[in-house]
Amino acid sequence: MTATISIDTRTGLVVSARQVLSPHFDDRPPAVEPDLLVIHGISLPPGEFGGSRIEAFFCGNLPADAHPYFAEIAALRVSSHLLIRRDGSLVQFVPLGSRAWHAGASSFGGRSGCNDFSIGVELEGTDDLPYDARQYATLAALTKALCSAYPAIAPDRIVGHADIAPGRKTDPGPAFDWPRYRNALR
Repeated sequence: MTATISIDTRTGLVVSARQVLSPHFDDRPPAVEPDLLVIHGISLPPGEFGGSRIEAFFCGNLPADAHPYFAEIAALRVSSHLLIRRDGSLVQFVPLGSRAWHAGASSFGGRSGCNDFSIGVELEGTDDLPYDARQYATLAALTKALCSAYPAIAPDRIVGHADIAPGRKTDPGPAFDWPRYRNALR
């Protein structure tokens, strides 16, 4: 069972998360608070778990020569607010009140540029391999804390990356068990 997760709304930091602050973020537009939660899936290289490659990628330190796939992505400037590792541990890259660069070209509910009004949570995984039970436990606890800290994030405002960038993105993929996750939020 995952411990309760708390958020310091003054700093935008998740108290229990390991902090690895990324330079890839900026300010949200004036008077814009997060009202959408976007769930992603990531593994670097694809299909491999563990290590520090995701952290290096979000911090702009991914060595392009370490893997053929890295040569394609190492120069990208991307980040996410949080990452949930396979073991359920939580890493934070961007304070929640700031704009992480996780969604790219995206839209939800007629609004484009989802980075402006969303919080991005990455799950270490792939579209086609089951996510770990510990990840679901942490994600449910985190979601409850986020919904408490940011009441505009309601159950109908929790989506996958594929939902806001259809045709361009597929994550968290068919392996993500939405009913299991939604039942854990009850």
